[in-house]
Amino acid sequence: MVRRILLGSQLRRLRESRGVTREAAGYSIRASESKISRMELGRVSFKARDVADLLTLYGITDEAEREPLLSLARESSVAGWWHNYSDVLPNWFQTYVGLEGAASHIGVYEVQFVSGLLQTEDYARAVVTSGHRSGLSPEEVDRRVALRLERQKLLLSEQAPKFRCVLDEAALRRPYGGREVMDAQLRHLAELSELPHVTLQVMPFDTGGHPAESGAFTLLRFPESEISDIVYLEHLTSALYVDKPEEVAQYEDVLDRLLRDSLDPEDTRALLHRVRGQI
Repeated sequence: MVRRILLGSQLRRLRESRGVTREAAGYSIRASESKISRMELGRVSFKARDVADLLTLYGITDEAEREPLLSLARESSVAGWWHNYSDVLPNWFQTYVGLEGAASHIGVYEVQFVSGLLQTEDYARAVVTSGHRSGLSPEEVDRRVALRLERQKLLLSEQAPKFRCVLDEAALRRPYGGREVMDAQLRHLAELSELPHVTLQVMPFDTGGHPAESGAFTLLRFPESEISDIVYLEHLTSALYVDKPEEVAQYEDVLDRLLRDSLDPEDTRALLHRVRGQI
């Protein structure tokens, strides 16, 4: 997904700099104007042959200039590790997992439960089997939990993103899986909060109202300047990806205010241990 966005933005820049219309670009690769638009937005896969023809049209004939873009085209068609879980991974969430893995900064606000990247295996299993998912087969549950654990490797990798997470206190007190599972989950949160690239803060009940009244969201930021920040909003059977700068800016402001108004990391750890003693 990210490679497609990068390649599409560079092709758009080249096309515009050469004064070539989308219609003319489409004609050169036997495609429609709308296909070129989707390619430039990174919303469709690329054929190396089409990219090669477009580069020729745009006057890029030097192999040293062509090869990086052709390489991006080839890499963009390679399936990510998460495609191995396509049997339990909705199409709309596959996009998110790809973006999550490429982000340099991840900001999260959660209300219902602990963020997926911070869940223990037992807690994740309890979340997966709760509510509308209670009818899943044992095999499906195992696959969904395995997927979540695979995603979590991101936070422990050498290229781990900067991760900022605000949890509503309700997420700490909702007893998924029983006492032992919750105790282990809260202890796990306290340990992860010590990582230098992780900022974990809790929005306590006694704060009252706060700016995230619309609910949970995730903010993704990427190292490539060509890729806009994205806000991910998950629904029961689908998801919304917000990338309009003025709308993303509102979520960035809300996250900053949540971080400012929540317990600081040290007080958050103290609350985690206090809740452990109360469950």
